[in-house]
Amino acid sequence: MKFTASFVLTVLCSVLSFAQADLVVNNANIRTMDAKRTVARSVAVLNGKIVAIGSEAQTKSMIGPQTKVIDAGGKTVIPGFNDAHVHFLETGQQLSSVDLRDAKTPQEFAARIKAFAAKLPKGRWILGGKWDHENWTPNALPTAALIDAVTPDNPVFIDRLDGHMALANSLAMKLAGVNKETKDVAGGEIVRDASGNPTGVLKDAAMSYVGRVIPAPSWEERMDAAQAATDHAASLGITSVQDMSTGTDVGVFQELMRKGSLKTRLYGCSPLADYKRWQLTGVHYAFGTPMLRVGCLKGYADGSLGSTTAWLFEPYLDDPRSSGLAGEDIPKTPEYVIGADKAYLQINIHAIGDRANDEILDIFERTIAANGARDRRFRIEHAQHLRQEDIARFGKIGVVASMQPFHIIDDGRWAWKRLDEKRLKGTYAFRTLLDTGGVLAFGSDSPVAPLNPLWGVYSAVTRRTLDDKNPNGWIPEQKISVDETVRAFTWGSAYAEFQDNAKGTLEIGKLADMVILSDDIFTIDAPKIRDVTVLKTIVDGKVVYERK
Repeated sequence: MKFTASFVLTVLCSVLSFAQADLVVNNANIRTMDAKRTVARSVAVLNGKIVAIGSEAQTKSMIGPQTKVIDAGGKTVIPGFNDAHVHFLETGQQLSSVDLRDAKTPQEFAARIKAFAAKLPKGRWILGGKWDHENWTPNALPTAALIDAVTPDNPVFIDRLDGHMALANSLAMKLAGVNKETKDVAGGEIVRDASGNPTGVLKDAAMSYVGRVIPAPSWEERMDAAQAATDHAASLGITSVQDMSTGTDVGVFQELMRKGSLKTRLYGCSPLADYKRWQLTGVHYAFGTPMLRVGCLKGYADGSLGSTTAWLFEPYLDDPRSSGLAGEDIPKTPEYVIGADKAYLQINIHAIGDRANDEILDIFERTIAANGARDRRFRIEHAQHLRQEDIARFGKIGVVASMQPFHIIDDGRWAWKRLDEKRLKGTYAFRTLLDTGGVLAFGSDSPVAPLNPLWGVYSAVTRRTLDDKNPNGWIPEQKISVDETVRAFTWGSAYAEFQDNAKGTLEIGKLADMVILSDDIFTIDAPKIRDVTVLKTIVDGKVVYERK
């Protein structure tokens, strides 16, 4: 016997009308973010999935004695935020480290490190930090001499907020064997004084000199960091993350999942250079559960603008001798990408400078020609500075622009020192990328930037820099709407990880991940978005965070 689709749908609706939902959210302004931008009043959840969405009359019959009913009080409900680019374990580790992000002077920088070191046992490394010398006047790089006196017994290796350079104190350099005779490495630089002595700052690949002597964190420390990260994410309405540096830490998140304390769906990436290990296992495509998946690969084409290691076609304005640094694996990247693509693994490449982006787009095009057309969803992470002729290539060849809006309002304070006006025109080109058919997937890059996605929404919509010197927005022609921004933080991010059929919008059959906000970000004045808070975060139909 054959059944028509309409008959099956009628039977399904009939069955659901007698089913008791696990959760019903009523009296809500539900922005589904579906293709039609449907707005609903109520949503019902059963076994972690949405089974009804629409009016309260449509969900009323599903409310039974065991149903948890939430009265949203008219508040706005949206799909859970999906952070498309995060370093999740590092985010948790930074929560318990010294915070240098907003240190306004070198003196405050040193004072915070002194206070933090005073609480540590002798010999304990001081890591993290996330400092930004662009907060200082003048914006000179810090040196070991600045902190040696306050850290005589603790080796220090604290990174700039972009993660592309770090400061070591003299004790750390001694342990690592870094001195005047130490040579630079491909893709890295040891910053030196006029006499050739290391100042303490190491850039990109040179950071490995110190990195290899830092003791690995214990299992317990990694578990604590992972728990801190997922708890923090839940408090910010983030229900999914795409972790660019999971690597061998996937077991930590697996253990949290086993214990039932993982509150965030995670898609984990390994280094691109590891593609042969995946290839030898015979793995095709990402795999796992809706809560924890692996299978993406992350490579690097260059460094960062703040560290003057972003790879450019032309020299930096403030360092005419340099056009940045190509990533140390760039010569092997075409081989890696073609090989990984043959194994059907998803490939994400970090590219910030205009030359780096052009190079990776070329490699992607050659890979498509070599391996044939299919839905592969190549990604460029950051896609920060683009030549005008390269912007339309994203939509043309199907490359996802995985970008982080907060960087706009941070970098906009000083990027003009590095790049001329012509090059800045292609900076965080959200509007043009969308208008030329590109897909945006938004994230934070935490702990490089704050994890809070509402700050990301504020940034993309207003482009008002943190120093308040651009009230109408920095490069304002690239502003996008609240709707487009939320779509990039939800559906766009889900699309970027091949999960748009499972999440990213609030529709029947999709995962019940949603957020209740304190204010309607779609109607309030845009500058107020940064003050909006999360009232409840729901994952799999269960409340994992509730604001007290």
